[in-house]
Amino acid sequence: MDALAGVLQVASVVLVLVLVHRPLGDLMARMYESRHDTRVERLLYRIVGVDPRSEQTWPAYLRAVLAFSLTGVLVVYGMQRLQALLPYSLGLPAVPEGLSFNTAVSFVTNTNWQSYSPEATMGYTVQLAGLAVQNFVSAAVGIAVAIALVRGFARTRSGTIGNMWVDLMRGSLRLLLPLSLVTAVVLIAGGVIQNLAGFPDVQTLAGGTQTIPGGPVASQEAIKMLGTNGGGFFNANSAHPFEDPTAWTSAFQVLLMLLIPFSLPRTFGKLVGDTRQGTAIAAVMATIFLASFTLLTLFELQGAGSAPTAAGGAMEGKEQRFGIVLSTLFGSTSTLTSTGAVNSMHDSYTALGGMMPMLNMMLGEVAPGGVGSGLYGMLVLAVISVFVAGLLVGRTPEYLGKKIGPREIKLASLYILVTPVLVLTGTALSFAIPAVRADVEGTSILNGGLHGLSEVVYAFTSAANNNGSAFAGLTASTPWFTTTLGVAMLLGRFLPIVLVLALAGSLAAQDRIPSTAGTLPTHRPQFVGLLIGVTVIVTALTYFPVLALGPLAEGLQS
Repeated sequence: MDALAGVLQVASVVLVLVLVHRPLGDLMARMYESRHDTRVERLLYRIVGVDPRSEQTWPAYLRAVLAFSLTGVLVVYGMQRLQALLPYSLGLPAVPEGLSFNTAVSFVTNTNWQSYSPEATMGYTVQLAGLAVQNFVSAAVGIAVAIALVRGFARTRSGTIGNMWVDLMRGSLRLLLPLSLVTAVVLIAGGVIQNLAGFPDVQTLAGGTQTIPGGPVASQEAIKMLGTNGGGFFNANSAHPFEDPTAWTSAFQVLLMLLIPFSLPRTFGKLVGDTRQGTAIAAVMATIFLASFTLLTLFELQGAGSAPTAAGGAMEGKEQRFGIVLSTLFGSTSTLTSTGAVNSMHDSYTALGGMMPMLNMMLGEVAPGGVGSGLYGMLVLAVISVFVAGLLVGRTPEYLGKKIGPREIKLASLYILVTPVLVLTGTALSFAIPAVRADVEGTSILNGGLHGLSEVVYAFTSAANNNGSAFAGLTASTPWFTTTLGVAMLLGRFLPIVLVLALAGSLAAQDRIPSTAGTLPTHRPQFVGLLIGVTVIVTALTYFPVLALGPLAEGLQS
């Protein structure tokens, strides 16, 4: 029954995505190319002093992204430090300095890594006016950067790639806010709580008392999923019945995580004038997604040992109301996007099952990836793929009529090196520095040996890829991890954005090269296969040694 229910849930999600991705993708294409501003937008432009008709060069666009994000970090940090003075703080004290820094960086970078128990640390004002606001705008920034790169392919002889403030405003007000309002109502109807009542004490049937947590959960849950943010209102995240009460709300949340990322390839195709290009990108994303989900499900259904076999699969760390298939669907989705939300504990997966969420993030979260970041990550890999194809046939590589020269391939190569350097360097330093290693092994790692290494690798992989999920056996609230993971989140977010915007500027300045008989068709199955191969091979060559030392070795021991 669990398998049948899981198949029906997966089929339902796929069917809705097939039906919705075209109209939503077309809507986003019109929205970002429209010359019309709403009254609210015009008012906000006047307040902040922005001319919506002016365009920005890529350095100016980048400065706007960095300035806006830095302001967000300072505001969220300040709110946490002043929490005791804020209304609706539930009597909670100020958040410590290191944790405030880590949390501010986490939400501004769309990571939502949480080294704390939310219901015991954050009051309602910080949750609503600080963290939830960043859930909207950090997602809007990611989409804006993706649209800027698409304009680079679509424009010719242009020194500009759009206006960051306009793209940010439209993504927030026209896309994310309306969708979140509708989604929140649906979640409330499904049983997700929404109140400002505090945490009441109630009398239990056994005669004792119990504190029942409350809060404006549904409103935050909506943008948490739509914006591929992932930070939970409760420590258990979507495994908590107040965040995700039933199997259908869990399947609905999976749909929300995939909705915008799988619609953006359609937007890409519309903006470059060839929807077949968007279909090819979506096909790559869907193929990798289905392969990863299938492998994870098989690993968990097979389990390891007599107890999982008798139970019909590895149920440790999973909610009975979800079962294995819906848990693995949720886990695959949250790590193949940049969401990082969980409805089961990834640290309790089998060794090879736990490797799959880690591998999903190591792929660069491009299948379909986070809102915006998934599309621009896949387009960078497409640039690498046409370069490889050009080397094989001895032709100058081009993509969508744009020449892929030395500058473009250098930017793309640096892009794919950023996160591996952060992940492997952070992991190595955690074990190479004697004092740090003693603290990590003595305080942070719950499980020693091979799994302990996997916990640390997972943490840096999650932070550098702006995912936010964790192997929860790792205590990450120590000074070492709050600092290093915070730095990894910052660099993992903004170094790729720098390179993507530079690539967008370089492409926008070019002329379009006419297609010839020797031009590589980038909308056909051959290119889809090439792009899948490049994505997987680059990851395998980069991360195989550390995977062999961690989850693969642990799996062989099981």
